Amino acid sequence: MKAEIIWASFKADIQSFYRSKATLFWTLLFPILLILMFGAIFSGVGDAEYELIVVDYDNSDTSETFIQVLNDTNILNTKLEVVDEKSISSYIKDEDIKRLITIPKGFEETLGAFQMGFDENATTNISFYFDQSEQQTNSIVRSVISAVVIEFNKNISGGKDIILIDDIETISGEFEFIDFFLPGMIGFTIMQTCIYGSLERNTKFRKDGILRKLLTTPITRTEWILSKMLFQLFLSFVSAFLIIGLGVAVFGLNIHITALMFVLIIATSFLFTGMGMVIGRFVKDEESAGMAGGAVTFPMMFLAGTFFSLESMPGFLQTIAKVMPLYYVNEGFRNAMIYLKTDDAIFHSTVVLIFAVVFFLAGLVLTKWKED
Repeated sequence: MKAEIIWASFKADIQSFYRSKATLFWTLLFPILLILMFGAIFSGVGDAEYELIVVDYDNSDTSETFIQVLNDTNILNTKLEVVDEKSISSYIKDEDIKRLITIPKGFEETLGAFQMGFDENATTNISFYFDQSEQQTNSIVRSVISAVVIEFNKNISGGKDIILIDDIETISGEFEFIDFFLPGMIGFTIMQTCIYGSLERNTKFRKDGILRKLLTTPITRTEWILSKMLFQLFLSFVSAFLIIGLGVAVFGLNIHITALMFVLIIATSFLFTGMGMVIGRFVKDEESAGMAGGAVTFPMMFLAGTFFSLESMPGFLQTIAKVMPLYYVNEGFRNAMIYLKTDDAIFHSTVVLIFAVVFFLAGLVLTKWKED
């Protein structure tokens, strides 16, 4: 065994490593990107605040103390609202409230009656209204409310359940994490398919001189671009319905096939195909295309609400996420297919359509049929 041969081979591998842009990206820059993103997401989880609407029908010193204790947890940001008891459901729906509690009239009186020994069986119920689509944040908020209730019960009765919590779902139907996850996977899959498909095709065609040769054919640049976008749209529908089919067959999901879902698939396909064309205009080879695609898709994948709710992230990341097209794609699919919130679905679909028009036109303008 000759050490000089081993050393020469090792040096050759090192030279090949730093000469390959793609290898450098996936070996060095990609892990750095991941740790920075996940570090930013999860380092602030303990400091996150969750909004909780409070409707106090008792308006007593005891109810005010209860609300103050909730707020002092530094996890809940309580917001006091005045809502008629008969219209609480319509208020939650109209204002798109995610979480709300009501403190009943007679709250202080009931606790006082127990403490004074007038009624040893006294109980009072706090109602916790929640949007069950927000499972991750609901579990955190519910646990905080429960902890405060337990502490109150301990101080009042030594631990006997005087204050109880009624859990009331505000969306009809049962929802699990897979209901949140599946629409996000559709949006993410279409994004990956369209961006990488467009990037790979454009960079390969430019490198092989095919784009330049197209100048000698009867097809126009617009016709060629539209044909490629239609192909990406075909792939988008295939992948979307494959995911839906598996979701229904394997997990028994109740998916709603709506007109807005079709609009979103079309708009999302055009959006990310156009984005891929824009990125492809500024890269010279296939290796650089892969790096550029990853630099765009991975932040969106993790920050735009594909796998978990935005509310679990620090505020500045939530702001960044709401600039990303994939956020509106994901929310649009969820509201159109799962939760049937038509107004929200229309809003998010409109934003996606605007992004689609912008990136399609940009891709149309920037795609050239000649080498620079």
